[in-house]
Amino acid sequence: MDIILLEDIEKVGDKHEIVSVKPGYARNYLIPQGLALVANDSNRARLDDIKRKEAEELAARKAEFEAIAEALKGQVLKIGAKAGVSGKIFGSVTNVQIAAALKDQFDIEVDRRKVKLPEEIKVLGGYAAELLLHPEVEIILNFEVVEE
Repeated sequence: MDIILLEDIEKVGDKHEIVSVKPGYARNYLIPQGLALVANDSNRARLDDIKRKEAEELAARKAEFEAIAEALKGQVLKIGAKAGVSGKIFGSVTNVQIAAALKDQFDIEVDRRKVKLPEEIKVLGGYAAELLLHPEVEIILNFEVVEE
């Protein structure tokens, strides 16, 4: 069954992409959750309007994202983690923890999917993550993993 994705869905496709999925997955999950539309002729025609509206909304919010980028420039985020004697942490630091720390420390709400980590973080120390706030606004966020 061909569908038009309204959100980025991991292992399925990107937003506004027309993909083919199993009919049950589309009927029982994607369409009822508002994540996709059936790719019929009328919805394919509406796709251009949907893309245009979202591009306008993104353009309007670009200044907001630039302000966030300016506020985070030069800042170092601190993330606490339990660690052993050698400095190796129990578990690893994830994009969820970084998004939560941004909310706690700077009162900036960022979707966890917009935080890209370069590697798996399993040791105390300083690291850098990439924040993809807008297609034209990307920042390198420095953060430090410290022992709790």
